[in-house]
Amino acid sequence: MVEDATVDAYGDDEQLTGLFAMIDEHLAVLFNTTVLGVEVTVGKIDLAADSIGAVCARGRHRQRTDLLDLQLPTPAPDGAGWIDAYRHWAGR
Repeated sequence: MVEDATVDAYGDDEQLTGLFAMIDEHLAVLFNTTVLGVEVTVGKIDLAADSIGAVCARGRHRQRTDLLDLQLPTPAPDGAGWIDAYRHWAGR
């Protein structure tokens, strides 16, 4: 999967962008998970300069959580294999 996302990428920045594109396209968002013991809803995936994050919501509150640190629910949402690929690429 990593190879599919990074086949035309030169350098880490382009590889990160390729992985983000695949996650954004394939991950079914609007799923519930737990962050620091609190149930949140993941409603969006975003790209920062050096990481991919999940925008988590609880009520009116929003917080970005690094995708590498996000605990996935059981069962995992469709497309979660791309998160695993990103973790593999990042060395986690």
